[in-house]
Amino acid sequence: MTFGSRLLIDGELVAGDYTLDVVNPATGEVFATVARASRRQAEAAIEAAKRAQPAWDALEWDARSDLLKALADAVEERRQDFIDTMVAEQGKPRVEAAQEVDYSIAFIRHFAGLRLPEKDIRMQGGRVELRHRPLGVVAGISPWNFPLLIPAAKIAPALVTGNTMVMKPAPTTPILTLMLGELAAAILPAGVLNVITDQNDLGDLLTSHPDIAKVTFTGSTATGRRIMASAAPTLKRLTLELGGNDAAIVLEDVNVEETTERIFNAAFFNTGQACLAIKRVYVADTIYDAFSEAIARRAREAVVGPGNDPASRFGPLQNRQQFEKAKYFLEVARRDGHIIAGGSTIDGPGYFVRPTVVRDINDSSELVAQEQFCPILPIVGVADGEEALTLANHSDFGLGGSVWSGDPARAKELAQRMQSGTVWVNQHLNFGPDVPLAGAKQSGIGVEWTELGLAEFCQVNVINQAA
Repeated sequence: MTFGSRLLIDGELVAGDYTLDVVNPATGEVFATVARASRRQAEAAIEAAKRAQPAWDALEWDARSDLLKALADAVEERRQDFIDTMVAEQGKPRVEAAQEVDYSIAFIRHFAGLRLPEKDIRMQGGRVELRHRPLGVVAGISPWNFPLLIPAAKIAPALVTGNTMVMKPAPTTPILTLMLGELAAAILPAGVLNVITDQNDLGDLLTSHPDIAKVTFTGSTATGRRIMASAAPTLKRLTLELGGNDAAIVLEDVNVEETTERIFNAAFFNTGQACLAIKRVYVADTIYDAFSEAIARRAREAVVGPGNDPASRFGPLQNRQQFEKAKYFLEVARRDGHIIAGGSTIDGPGYFVRPTVVRDINDSSELVAQEQFCPILPIVGVADGEEALTLANHSDFGLGGSVWSGDPARAKELAQRMQSGTVWVNQHLNFGPDVPLAGAKQSGIGVEWTELGLAEFCQVNVINQAA
């Protein structure tokens, strides 16, 4: 079988009880068929992870770290294969595909190098020692927009802390995670990492199974709510990185050309399919016309096409469901605002939508109030920064946001009052494994990345010893 077509269960690469067709979003056609797990195989993966966990935990931290670094090296050795698959499976242009592969390697190495050391927190009258112990078996569930980076950012911290794992990628982008599992089969002890795929029919088993101690999930808020409900009877630990509707506030004192270039890049990155991408922009009335036209000009000039075409700046949406959602929001844009760039799909095969800019739209429109997750950007006019902040905060979501001003101190003062887990000043989408990621409100629960994220995979353990 081809590289990345088999499940990883208990150290063995196996065919699925079912199969799963994978569609190239640039053509709309099936380009690969991979293994799909049955409920029986998912149960076997959980059992293998549970059986392997004590011995994995018993390894020294450095030994686990070295094995994860070896996994990163193995991905780097097959870097071109991962890039090629990323382009075909996810649809993003080759440059962005290469960036995601390289980021994934860097994330694994970064987490492999972190530590949660034991700590003495009180000595007088005895010794109190703070330790972090692994939770046990972790279930990871990842989405289709970053099909290698997000699994890598879940697997590495879970494993380095002594947990074992069952990883389930999105059914529309399973291959890259299966490839990661195939490399892991030759590096990690049996059962430490298990990779299964499904047709959105095994998530309930993972989130409710009594042998799963924690679920780490990235995806929609609606699915996050269902996971919370499913996990409640066994009080599983949860890390949920959910939907965002990131707002950008643009004050009247910005350099319009420089700011629009950066905001355009942050809004349409990955064809708008990024939780932390800018989804709505609030612009001071005095520069509204100039700002809107500058953004629209960039959208009109953007080249949309297959990811394997070097000329393509933006690829297709990843799947038909998202494509249909984008078409709905294009109708909302026509109804509620004035489209000044884009506004249409591209005739022919694949799930292509032209970068679209919408002005003269009210904050109450669905296009502004909901996360569209596609290349459609609404621009709302405001009197000043205070009105913009009020509108930005009037949302159920709070994953990220940004404030843009020629006066950094003024921008920072507004940023400190924005109700989001991450707020950038005069930039957006500047992130890395050394910076915590935590959603506010309905954008998530828990912290990812850094030592704070590492601790989310652990149980605090206090040893309180008499003198």
